[in-house]
Amino acid sequence: MSRNEDKLSRRRLQTSTATTIISISLVLFMLGLLGLIVLHAQKLSDYVKENIGFSVIIREDVKEAGILEFQKKLDLESWIKSTEYITREQAAENLTRDLGEDFVDFLGYNPLLASIDIRLNADYANNDSLKVLEKKLLTNPLVKEVFYHKSLVELVNQNIRRISIVILAFTAVLLLISIALINNTIRLSVYSKRFIIKSMQLVGATQRFIRKPFILRSLLHGFISALIAIFLLGLVLYFSRKALPELVDLQDIDMFLSLFGIVTVLGLFITGISTLFAVHKYLRISNDKLY
Repeated sequence: MSRNEDKLSRRRLQTSTATTIISISLVLFMLGLLGLIVLHAQKLSDYVKENIGFSVIIREDVKEAGILEFQKKLDLESWIKSTEYITREQAAENLTRDLGEDFVDFLGYNPLLASIDIRLNADYANNDSLKVLEKKLLTNPLVKEVFYHKSLVELVNQNIRRISIVILAFTAVLLLISIALINNTIRLSVYSKRFIIKSMQLVGATQRFIRKPFILRSLLHGFISALIAIFLLGLVLYFSRKALPELVDLQDIDMFLSLFGIVTVLGLFITGISTLFAVHKYLRISNDKLY
């Protein structure tokens, strides 16, 4: 009879442990999934900003050697991501392709000037920075004009700010919900062992001695849960890459390692703190309130 009771008790304990780990894993997975969305949103934001560029129109009397030397100097600037030299002939070909007809034959000459197309680093892709850079470039005697779409730059930055605020607000709400869910899961787990805690206390065990096994077990559960969550996130990344190969350009290993590290730390921290408070509650509670 006692053997059957031991088996039943052991089975219940295993079921309780598995339920706790699975619950925490799913919550951490959801947090990690949101983290992936946030990181990809940031990368996508930078990608969009870095494709906002402007054209530096070169004066007609400047020779190609001077333009190429000017381009090399621009490439050394910290605010520039990339540059592309567009000759007069290339500019004419591009415009002909866009218009669908050869305007050079119609006009009898090519009115377009050579230019250097500049792509900025994401931090500089805003109207304030562009105004400063425009003034700086116009002081160069080779430059005739600097052209960019001011309204487009402003619109892109406004939309990115709005989306960022929404994502951050959603992240904060989900983080609070996740902490609450993990905390409740841990509290239920500790609640089922409240009589053990009180029994240990009655036989003279110190609070530190009682807390230690609970916290260590909780940290182990948190670590295992984090590993499961990371495994699930890895599957999501694998299948998302297959479905959307373009995502590869927005991903890097450091980003994933940082996210996996955060998921692990959150798993350990939340489970550890929740267990500490839950055990502390039953250490201070009176015998009458245990039932």
